[in-house]
Amino acid sequence: MSGGTRFQLKQPTGWFAAGREVRCALELLSDATFKLFVWLCLHAERGRGALSATPAELARALGRKESDMHLALEELERQGVCTLRADGVIEIRDRFWPYQREYDSADSDESRRYVEEVKRRFLQRRCVQSSFTAADEKLALALHHRGVSLLHVERAILLGALRKYAAVRQNGRGTPISSLHYFANLFEEVQQEISTQYWTYVAHKVNTFEQTELWAIPCRTLEK
Repeated sequence: MSGGTRFQLKQPTGWFAAGREVRCALELLSDATFKLFVWLCLHAERGRGALSATPAELARALGRKESDMHLALEELERQGVCTLRADGVIEIRDRFWPYQREYDSADSDESRRYVEEVKRRFLQRRCVQSSFTAADEKLALALHHRGVSLLHVERAILLGALRKYAAVRQNGRGTPISSLHYFANLFEEVQQEISTQYWTYVAHKVNTFEQTELWAIPCRTLEK
């Protein structure tokens, strides 16, 4: 085979540049922790080498115990592979991250607080089953840059959840919401002139649905 041969990827998107940095991690980490490291690499935002995730979310994503994730995260930090920030962000250190980082306003404290609030409100709904991926974080940052207020984010999530619950009641079954992008069209819709009484009603209906077994039964079935 000639040295000029070019290989083509079967899937041109969604892959990660696993080179010297990943090889260094392989030599340092236990098998279970290396598996977590690879998962973090695949889901971290390329320009930042970081993502926001709790041990419980990581445990669900990898099918492991939460206690295992605590131990693996401790190993990642102890070996100098990752930094565990106080705001819940896991940042892969430069030695183990193959991409050039983008240092801009997206990393400001204000942006991080906004993203964390979006994440909290998104995961709060019972119809949501997600680890809040890098794609979700990217959308949250885009909403922040567009000037979408947290109030409108909250209303979009509530409205989308209410419609989901209503569909479940009508059909007798449903699938969980797994991505913040589910609400993408609603972020514009909720900025229309609508009375505050209406949003109070929407929030009340959502809370009523979540206090019943209407949504809990399909969710438990899907989690098995």
